Parts: sequence; C-alpha cells; structure tokens
Amino acid sequence: MPTITCIDDLKTVYKRRVPRMFFDYTESGSWTEQTFRDNCSDFEKLRLRQRVAVDMTGRSTGSEMIGQPVTMPVALAPVGLIGMQHADGEIKAAQAAEEFGVPFTLSTMSINSIEEVAEATREPFWFQLYTMKDQDFMNRLIERTRAAQCSALVITLDLQILGQRHKDIKNGLSAPPKLTPRTVANLSTKIAWGMEMLQAKRRNFGNIVGHVEGVTDTSALGAWTAEQFDPALDWNKVSKLMEQWGGKVILKGILDVEDAKMAAKLGADAIIVSNHGGRQLDGALSSIRMLRPILDAVGSDIEVHLDGGIRSGQDVLKAIAMGAKGTYVGRSFVYGLGAMGKAGVQKSLQVIQKELDVSMALCGATQIDALSERNLLIPDDFEGRWQ
Repeated sequence: MPTITCIDDLKTVYKRRVPRMFFDYTESGSWTEQTFRDNCSDFEKLRLRQRVAVDMTGRSTGSEMIGQPVTMPVALAPVGLIGMQHADGEIKAAQAAEEFGVPFTLSTMSINSIEEVAEATREPFWFQLYTMKDQDFMNRLIERTRAAQCSALVITLDLQILGQRHKDIKNGLSAPPKLTPRTVANLSTKIAWGMEMLQAKRRNFGNIVGHVEGVTDTSALGAWTAEQFDPALDWNKVSKLMEQWGGKVILKGILDVEDAKMAAKLGADAIIVSNHGGRQLDGALSSIRMLRPILDAVGSDIEVHLDGGIRSGQDVLKAIAMGAKGTYVGRSFVYGLGAMGKAGVQKSLQVIQKELDVSMALCGATQIDALSERNLLIPDDFEGRWQ
C-alpha cells in the first residue's frame, strides 16, 4: 500500500482495485462532463490569503451542521451503489463517519438497507430520499426511515428524470454486475474485490428489493426503477413530504437563487447547493460559483451547505470562508472506501481535516466560525457575467 497523503492517492488505489463499471460510475458526469470538471476546477480559481504573526495555538475544526456537532463541517454525501465499491460499503462508511464525528447520508439507492445500517451503527444517520411514483412505497420508506431513528431527511430535488451518463450505458451498469464477456474479463482482474463481495450481506438495492411487490430480482428492479422517478415533483409535493416526515429536512439540488428562496419559504432546515456532482444538467454552473449568489439571497433565512468538487481540506476552507455552514464529500470518501474499506473512509476524512486545519492556521484563523471572505482572494468575475 503506498503512502497516502492526499485524496488523489486514494483514487489511484481505488481505480486499481474496483471493477471498471463502478469506477466509471463514480468518476463521470452527464453528457460532455463540463459541469463535472468545473465543480473541481472552479475551486482552483479561488486563492487563499496568507497571514503571519498570528497565535496559531488552540485550533479547532469543530463546528455544527443543522444543530449537530461535527468534528469538521463535512458530511458524507449520499452516493448510490457504494455497497458495490466495497463489500457492505454503506455499513463501513457509516461506521467510519460515526467514529470520526461527521454525518453519514444513506442513499435511497444504497446496497445495504436502512435497517442494516441502523443495526450496525450507534448514532443516528441522515437518509436521502428520491421521490418515486409509487406512493405506498414512499409512505413505507419514510416510516422505515423514522423507525431507524434517522435524524434528518435529505430530499433530492434534481433527479426527476435521469441525466444521460455515457459510461454507465456503455458499461451496462448494474448491481450485481451482469456477466458479459467484457465484465467477466474485467472482474477476473479484481480478485480481492470479488472475494470480499462473496461475503457481503447483499449485492442488490436493499431499500427496494423485497419492499416493492413483484421486485425480487435484478431484472424486475431495473424495470421498476426505470419508471419510478417522479417527474411531477413540485414545491407542493416537497411541502407535503416535509410535513409527512415532521423532522429536520435538508433540500438537495439547489442551484438557482429563486429555488433557494422557495426552499427557505417552505421552512427547510438547510439547502445543499449542488448540481448532483455534474451528473444531471451538463452545462450548469459549478456549485462553488453559485454559492455566493444563493447566500446573498437567502443566507440569513436558512442554513446553506455546498456539495460538489471537494477533494481537499482547502476546498472545504474556501466554501466555509465564502459562507457555507457545511460541505459534503462524495467521490472523496468513495475513493477511500473502494481502496481500503472502512479504513480508507477514515483516511479520506483524516486527510481533509489535516489540510483544513493547517491551511486555516496559515490563513490566520484558529476556529471555523472565524473564517470569512477576508481569508480569500476572489476574482472580480468569479461568478461570471451572464445576460
């Protein structure tokens, strides 16, 4: 195992270890992947303001997200299929997040079910909800989330229809993998992954299989999910879901000022500025570019978080300094999970925290709540000039 000093080191091991279709699932966006690339590259346009002769003792990266104490203002984002990146991936990621002291968000499209993750953890986690047409399934899914004592519902708003991801189509992405000559050839080079997967609790979508009438195998699941994402989702339905849940709600997929205002009007606890990791509307602006306009519009009315493009502690610092109260890592922790399992997720968080801590100190700040735009050098045209 090479020495791990940054997230890219974990990505290198991850690429070597997992099957091609699951690496491509993580490391891709929709269409031309412009937004996928911009999510990362736009962070590079921001510079940090170095300060010296500042007392750097007594530093802390501790903060809060929706009233929950966190070791640093970072949550594990909801990512589908991570139980195929590593055996029992959702369980291992949730345990790593719990031990580190940051929130874990379980995806509706997880491999390990809500119940399996709840059984394997001690602290409440967050659950990410996709809205489906099957109302009976939705009602039962929310009740299962409540029974698992999840402490927040993260409602994703930007996947009413699925953006086209060329690599997933070409790879025939499925869980478990379909055994075609191409996938068999690739799987034969991933022996360690395969041996671990043989011992996994499950290899299909645990929140769906067995919970929908007639969906008992992969082919039935594919037919059901292809028709189930609800294109009729609107603010009225979002309001009803919030009322039905009755607890803390985070609305994910906000990338427009007017949508942010609507989310605040509904009384959500937080919004996540996000473009689904560049996997939905290709050509949309990056999350970090849209952060400041959204904060200017609603920052005093609702807690604003950011998801998309974070690969380092400096990226976290930049988002928090611009005014976000929390950030999310998706690909960064998946690289660690696929590379080293639970230890890899912990390593990804350690890498990010160390870089956040050191960079914060060199910017002259010792506490998260001391960060502001004074710590940044922001180009005059960072948000762009658009008609």
